[in-house]
Amino acid sequence: MKFGPVPVAKAEGAILAHSLRLHSGVLRKGRVLEAEDLEKIATEGLSEIIVAQLAPMDVEENTAAARLARAIAPDPDTAHLRIADPFTGRVNLYAQRAGITVIDTDAVHALNKVNPLITLATPRPYARVAAGALVGTVKIISYAVSETDLNTACESAAGALRVQPATLPDATLILTDLPGAPDSAKGEAAIASRLDALGVRLAETLRVPHTPEAVSAAIMCAKGALILILTASATSDPADVAPLGLTTAGGTLIHFGMPVDPGNLLFLGDHKTRPVIGLPGCARSPALNGADWVMERVLCGIPVASDDIAAMGVGGLLKEIRTRPQPREG
Repeated sequence: MKFGPVPVAKAEGAILAHSLRLHSGVLRKGRVLEAEDLEKIATEGLSEIIVAQLAPMDVEENTAAARLARAIAPDPDTAHLRIADPFTGRVNLYAQRAGITVIDTDAVHALNKVNPLITLATPRPYARVAAGALVGTVKIISYAVSETDLNTACESAAGALRVQPATLPDATLILTDLPGAPDSAKGEAAIASRLDALGVRLAETLRVPHTPEAVSAAIMCAKGALILILTASATSDPADVAPLGLTTAGGTLIHFGMPVDPGNLLFLGDHKTRPVIGLPGCARSPALNGADWVMERVLCGIPVASDDIAAMGVGGLLKEIRTRPQPREG
């Protein structure tokens, strides 16, 4: 593509680079100039204008953006994405359902390295999104790009983005009680709201004494596909009430603690193939905390291992929760 000033008389078929305000009206940038347009421009006394002229192997911006978006989501319905119509070299991708974003970061990096004029922007990986949310935007920055670069970008980006809806239908919340402990109703409402955001039902809430035996019994009779445990007092050790209740029930403690703050005192386990998450006290607040990152992935069927939790430390310093009993700065 050639870009720059040309004589008005030689600009037919070129793309107007900058809007022109004429006595006869405004010619918007991006317009493919016709003979009539050039007559109007010449009447204004202009001898040259700045335009973009496509080479034989160039692909204009809207066509290029649409092709790249289709490469990113070759089967939009399966990826739970809606691809919008192109405009000014941009194509937006929207979530068809609530879920979390699953992004091939290497593919996105490779796409964005092909040519700085060919771009894709996304949310962070595993971000929770509502139905209808914008989850990707393709932008061709110039008025056209070469066919060769576009093909390379499309190959690099194949299947790079999808939305993963929840795969678990419901959850059981186990709450333990202690004299003087925080009001459990607030915590229950916050957890129910998190589940509802992904279309998951809170099947039941079980309130039990703050003992390993009571937690163990609740786990064994829980009906939900996911078991959540929020104790009256913070879980501070793998041998504390809730983790011990899990292992007493015949479950497995997979990981204790996480490098995300707020959210350090989370644990992840398993009971007879059902995931179990011990929630930190900050989960009583609707504010984002580390438990959200683990719970959302588990609800959407994304495996979470110890290495995954360990990798959450970068970016894991989250906004402080004002109602936190022990703020990190004392």
